[in-house]
Amino acid sequence: MRILGIFALCLVALFTVFGWRWYQYVTNDQELYDEMGIELNSRMPEPLRKWGCDRLYQTFGNAFPPMGCESEADPKQWM
Repeated sequence: MRILGIFALCLVALFTVFGWRWYQYVTNDQELYDEMGIELNSRMPEPLRKWGCDRLYQTFGNAFPPMGCESEADPKQWM
């Protein structure tokens, strides 16, 4: 039972760290092409990824979209 508690704590810690890092990336106003942020955002479930891309577009709308935020029809356009 103790092992299960430790495992659950580690899982919560991982979700917290990666979730915070992703949130920090999509709400930043200085760096669009952060490798870790792009990777985390591109692996998020569709609704979260769309929200993250919308936030990035509000800040960096004049730049080319990072991987995961490009349109399927035209990779140079935001989704």
